[in-house]
Amino acid sequence: MYYIYEIETTYIMGKPDRNGVTRPDHRKSYKTLGAAEAALTRICKAEGLLPTDPNYARFRYGIAAAAMFHQNVEKSRTVYSIMDTAKENPITERVNMPYHCSPSSESYWSM
Repeated sequence: MYYIYEIETTYIMGKPDRNGVTRPDHRKSYKTLGAAEAALTRICKAEGLLPTDPNYARFRYGIAAAAMFHQNVEKSRTVYSIMDTAKENPITERVNMPYHCSPSSESYWSM
């Protein structure tokens, strides 16, 4: 499995919409490296920027195997549980963790 991720934030990126905007989507993965490279090419074409532009998709996004991405690339953030009112016990979670799986969200505690 391979991911296309934004290099600066390490968010896993999804497919471009009809306006050419690519949004984060933690569920999007590709079976082969060739499929991920083809998807990155589609993102480049959908954005409509010149290859010399600093915001060109090839400069902003990277491709990584899933295991290598989670071990070496993916950033983490420190949050506090919504039940920890004194903010004494910080929790470290992945940047791409779905909101409803995070103890810092109300939806996590209401399930």
